[in-house]
Amino acid sequence: MAPVKVVLAGAHGHGAHHLRILREQAARGLVELVGICDLRPVEVDFGAPLQSSDLGGLINKTGAEITVICTPINTHADLAVTALRAGSHVLLEKPPAPSPEEHRRIAQAVKETGLACQVGFQSLGSAAVPALRELIANGGLGRVRGIGGWGAWHRPPDYFTRSPWSGKRRLNGVDVMDGALTNPFAHAVSTALALADGPIAEIETELFRAHPIESDDTSCVRVRLADGFTITMAATLCAPPAPPAREPGAVVRGAAYLVVHGDAGRATLAYTHDRLTVELPDGSAKTTVHHRADLLENLIDHVRTGAELLVPLAATERFTQVLDAIRLAPEPVPIPERYQIVERDAAGEVVGRVLPGVAELTRLSARELALFSELDVPWTRVELMVSGRPVAAYELRPDLPATDAPRPYLHGVRTLGGVEVTEVRPEDHVHHLGVGVAVSDLGGANFWGGRTYVKDQGPTWLDDHGTQRHVTFSRLDDDGFAEHLEWLGPDGRLMAREERTVSARPLARGWALDFAFTLTNLTGAPLEINSSATKGRAGAGYGGFFWRAPGTSHARLTLPGDEASVHGSTAPWLAMVGTTPQGQGWTLVFAQADGDPWFVRVEEYPGVGQALAWDRPLVVASALTRRVVTAVLDGRLDHAAAETVAGELLR
Repeated sequence: MAPVKVVLAGAHGHGAHHLRILREQAARGLVELVGICDLRPVEVDFGAPLQSSDLGGLINKTGAEITVICTPINTHADLAVTALRAGSHVLLEKPPAPSPEEHRRIAQAVKETGLACQVGFQSLGSAAVPALRELIANGGLGRVRGIGGWGAWHRPPDYFTRSPWSGKRRLNGVDVMDGALTNPFAHAVSTALALADGPIAEIETELFRAHPIESDDTSCVRVRLADGFTITMAATLCAPPAPPAREPGAVVRGAAYLVVHGDAGRATLAYTHDRLTVELPDGSAKTTVHHRADLLENLIDHVRTGAELLVPLAATERFTQVLDAIRLAPEPVPIPERYQIVERDAAGEVVGRVLPGVAELTRLSARELALFSELDVPWTRVELMVSGRPVAAYELRPDLPATDAPRPYLHGVRTLGGVEVTEVRPEDHVHHLGVGVAVSDLGGANFWGGRTYVKDQGPTWLDDHGTQRHVTFSRLDDDGFAEHLEWLGPDGRLMAREERTVSARPLARGWALDFAFTLTNLTGAPLEINSSATKGRAGAGYGGFFWRAPGTSHARLTLPGDEASVHGSTAPWLAMVGTTPQGQGWTLVFAQADGDPWFVRVEEYPGVGQALAWDRPLVVASALTRRVVTAVLDGRLDHAAAETVAGELLR
């Protein structure tokens, strides 16, 4: 047969790999490279391809039957649709699209044109995949409980600057999703999905970054199918560098693995090497290495003979669902440098970042089908440090019922002497969550939790609870962070955006927690803050910054006066004093300069907060900014000592 006419879109970067394949296939008379579509000229030492930046025009001029698309992810849909409508079949690099919407655009073009779109998940060309599927289906491993994947590679800083889209989640407002799971380890996710059938019911993600990039370099995902089958994938680009090749010029290929857990055996697929190892309970093990078909050759066979495509676009739909969950997830959490080995050159430039033990961690995740946060990994926790001591933890994504108005919060807040001074979900008020921001009525939505006070009716259970959603950290250090959050109404509508700044600093006799937030109204109309007090329950004006102290403490009192005198006061400071059941005294001194009344409870339960709407609604036209600084101290301070501390706080 005559060679198949091929156009290559994207000849630089990974496109050079496709050029090498095309050169070899052209030498075998299988293809003829008739065109190259790129924004920059490229030198080619075989054939005489036309070069143009107009893909549709290039296909029309050359009569190309197949177009290989190897361009930035955000361009895939436009170029694939252009090629298909110009009459060319497509080999589309992975991932096929950055969102389900873009995936559907390509699928619609495939349907309308009747042409083929093969996706470049090379691992799915391996005969190991159907062999493992057959092993699972035939019960060779017994009852399979799940598939765990892991991969631990090293990438230097220049890996994330190799192109404008490298290390980015979006570029110029367009999704590109160049993260560990969606690009270098995308094959692992797609191969695991190919081993198990059925619709996806739930996707959980945890994204982290050690490098100063926008996207994730260390991450894990757990996918639950509708029948309960579980797939996990844990990956990092911050493992120690691989040892050098034994032979000069040899390439060291990073391995990545999928482990199928059965009650009668275990199978491990090293998908980068097409090597399948089956281990049985009697200790026996058998390893086989399988052939891998070239996806372009398979596409050519499909065009010429009608052979079945190995990776049709439709087979990658569930992968795009996983990618979309990662796209919609909160931004990756920075991993503090205290958990890294940072390598520098003689000039002080960073040349490598390693997370000690991360390779073992990814393997453990695959074995346990667990997320990083479930494996007690320290860098999955956000902690505040003072003088080298942890003094508070921050819960980013609490697993709470909707009736608690889920929101990020500080917990485990303690004095330098180790006395804990916060409480989370106490029996008396399960929606009290350590230290955070809570508003009982923001535009009709309950961001406090529990029952909503209804005028002339009293506290009532309503389906009106909102959620505060962590989006990203713009700063995360040992001494604090700057965070962006979204406030979503009960219907999921975005009502407000919050910028939260939290820091910890030492004081002469303890430490101070500086908590500030700016709430920006996104409703397009004045946003009203109400409280139970504004609806008729006198004295219940709570809403804003709130600190729940331990209910197990005793001998509680407030300063400079009793509860009746400080509750509703607009004084610049107040203090709460208590003693633990073990006899350890503690003092919290709160200071603010915004003039809001204080909401105080000491006898019923210990809690202090702002009352943004003490006796009348507070209308937020555009934005609201507040700040409270709290001294966290060992011992029981008297009035004079507490006042002295208060004087330090807002300086």
